[in-house]
Amino acid sequence: MELVFLALLVLLMAVALGSGYPVAFALPGSAILSIAAASLCGWLFAGDPGAYFAQGDGGQWLSAGVLNLRGVYWEVERDTLIAIPLFIFMGIMLQRSKIAEDLLITMAQLFGPVPGGLGISVVFVGALLAATTGIVGATVVAMGLISLPAMLRNNYSKPLATGTIAASGTLGQIIPPSIVLIILADQLASATDQASTIRKTLHKETTGELSMPSAFDVTSTSAGEMFLGALVPGLVLVGLYMLYILIYAMIRPNVAPPVRSGKSLDAEFFFQLGLALVPPLALIFLVLGSIISGVATVNQAGAIGAAGALLMSGYRLTQGQKGAFTPALMALGALLVIGLIVANFNLNIKLISSTSEAIAIAAAALATLVLLIALGWSAMRAYKIEDTLGGVMIETAKATSLVFIILLGAAMLTAAFRAFGGEELVKHFLEGIPGGFWAKFITVMAVIFILGFFLDFIEIAVVVVPIVAPILLADPSANITAVWLGVMIGLNIQTSFLTPPFGFALFYLRGVAPAVVKTIEMYKGVIAFILLQLAALFIVANYPPLVNYLPNRVSFLSETAPPPRNPRIQYCVEEYIHSAMTTGSSEVDRAVERARGLDASFLPKNVSKDLLASFDAVGKSRQLLIDAKAAEAAVAAAAVDYRPIHSEVRALQRDARVFDAQIAEWETAVSRLRGEENAAARKVFEDRIAAAEKSRDELLAQVPDTWEATQAEFAKLTKEEAKIRTQFRRTADGAYQGVETLSNTLNGSEAYLALGSRFAEMRDTVENGDPTQTHEIINEFSKEFSMEGASKVKSGLGKVRRALKRKTPDVEKALKEFDRAVKEYDKQVEWRTAAQGDFTTGVATYLDALRGTVGMRQQPKMTRDQGLFIASCQSGHRDISLNF
Repeated sequence: MELVFLALLVLLMAVALGSGYPVAFALPGSAILSIAAASLCGWLFAGDPGAYFAQGDGGQWLSAGVLNLRGVYWEVERDTLIAIPLFIFMGIMLQRSKIAEDLLITMAQLFGPVPGGLGISVVFVGALLAATTGIVGATVVAMGLISLPAMLRNNYSKPLATGTIAASGTLGQIIPPSIVLIILADQLASATDQASTIRKTLHKETTGELSMPSAFDVTSTSAGEMFLGALVPGLVLVGLYMLYILIYAMIRPNVAPPVRSGKSLDAEFFFQLGLALVPPLALIFLVLGSIISGVATVNQAGAIGAAGALLMSGYRLTQGQKGAFTPALMALGALLVIGLIVANFNLNIKLISSTSEAIAIAAAALATLVLLIALGWSAMRAYKIEDTLGGVMIETAKATSLVFIILLGAAMLTAAFRAFGGEELVKHFLEGIPGGFWAKFITVMAVIFILGFFLDFIEIAVVVVPIVAPILLADPSANITAVWLGVMIGLNIQTSFLTPPFGFALFYLRGVAPAVVKTIEMYKGVIAFILLQLAALFIVANYPPLVNYLPNRVSFLSETAPPPRNPRIQYCVEEYIHSAMTTGSSEVDRAVERARGLDASFLPKNVSKDLLASFDAVGKSRQLLIDAKAAEAAVAAAAVDYRPIHSEVRALQRDARVFDAQIAEWETAVSRLRGEENAAARKVFEDRIAAAEKSRDELLAQVPDTWEATQAEFAKLTKEEAKIRTQFRRTADGAYQGVETLSNTLNGSEAYLALGSRFAEMRDTVENGDPTQTHEIINEFSKEFSMEGASKVKSGLGKVRRALKRKTPDVEKALKEFDRAVKEYDKQVEWRTAAQGDFTTGVATYLDALRGTVGMRQQPKMTRDQGLFIASCQSGHRDISLNF
């Protein structure tokens, strides 16, 4: 029966949305009505309000919806949504202050003489506005009012002109900063947690192991990563638009003829070009650059964008008046001063150590005050001139409220959908589709594309994504990243603005287009751009590094980059070491030979043994890597025949687990039906259990007889590869650690030898001093031996201290322990002295040669070259399904 109420939920939502009822009320209203209906019917016809729910009852699911609703606002970790009103404010302010108008006019003059130049200028400006405003309606309306008349006046094809404007306006959905990307990041953050749980459960069920290796876990995403991931695909889409217009104009010159404005491209023109182009580009650089460089979070970058838009409006609204640029110049000067001070001084007030630092802090405070005055001045101008600021604030509040209310309603709807088993139904449907991950993915993308004909982007993002994203992310056969999935969905959702009958970009453009442009011509015009969007979707799907590389690059080159020992990147670390040791093998070999040639006869036997072991371990490490690559190739070759049978068996076992879950549920019901009066009900459940067990056994009987032997043979190959890689890691670590310890010991020799002159004084203090004071003196002296290779001396002095610290100090024992410590010290003096000079330098040179290869895992941080290699390596999607 729960499926009936699931259908009722979907029907109520469809009717409410189709009738034009506000989305913010249609979503939670559908949820509440369907849950109430299910509870009432359960109470009336089954005597149990929870009878028609997949689990739990109506009250629990309404409470779950409220908890989801509260989580949107109250979870400290979910602060991503704070950026939404900031970016909306930035976009509306730039649109109201006519920055877009200046860009369109200037770019049209620049690109006009090129075939299709006006169209290319519209795409270019659309991309710039997408990176600054991100507001589709404002962008389409602005370009429709300014560019469409000019394009029609110059004999542009009406379908091409309207299609170009509508499509360019939608670029704000994929080019960051984008409200869609922020919402998707928020939804995918919780979807990732669910996917991780699903994958861990799958690993436990298929392998029997209690814990899953962290390298197999699902990677989450953030709004910042979504911005970075969407940047290149957004530019790819811009390039496709421009290329299409240029080629179409060259093939059919009459549809998009060149336009000459009659104005010469002189110094005055380029000054106006710079004035129109540089400020938006600077704002884009500040907003996106601060995120990419790690200087600011997405929320902080949103605040930077809002402040920048306010400053730009301050001079644009007073253009031509005296002092129009004064606030902007004040702000720019203040920022330069603050930047110079931050780069050269420590501005922590608690750590002031000099007069210059105090002056720097005072200067920074003054520059901050100037910046605040400039912002206040610009805000006052925006407030006084046509009440621009008031209008922007009202529109920002409206747009933000719309987004948040829809998010809250979607939280209620998602709870209801799960209450009736909708999530499990979708999961089983997708898993039952033949063709693996890509069949599921294409199905989901097709559903989202079709929904785009009828639903807004926010509705799709908050209703569909929480349901399908965990299923797609949990699939180990593709092992996709959350940022890639988010960008793919974002590209797909973008088409919803162009697809009739509810393409909002078409509505916006229809509202400002002249009557001579027919609606059917607008529909014809967007078809080519919808196909280009689908082409971009295909390109990004087939080349994931377009999305994954930039977030990885920023992550691995940042101050918070994971160390090379991080388990999640071990495969790529070993790929780098293999490449370095095979392409640069001669350099490593020369370093080993030079180190072997050092005179080490004076070293203690244990130290000499460790050094020689390092030389041998370098060669062994290289061979182990070669063996690992051979083992990997053997696994890949065996996987060709193993994968089909593995997929077949896992599908059968997955279906069998569905029966197991049903059987467990019914057995619980039977255990609760006690007494003769419930015998008939028990019999119903027992018959169901018997039928389910029979169906399950029939499924498992289809497992090929050769499965266990085939699986054992493949597992043997994978274990062999894992064993070789583990041996490599231990061998490589050992090759470096021993030499690193020796180098650190030699580097500390000067300080070690300098302490020798103090032993006589310390012995006299132990023998004749007051034990209550002497043990503290010895303790301080022992701390000076906190250096590599001096642990035995320090330990001996610790025994001296303990002998003196007793209730009855034992001076005689303390002297004996002191003499032993001196003896241990003297042992090292000879070889440490002999090692000074060429030997110490030779060991340091040898250690440097190992850092980029066998010693890479021991480094606290990757070098730039290593970070770039790992970023590239991690950008692809590796199939790990055969490990499940």
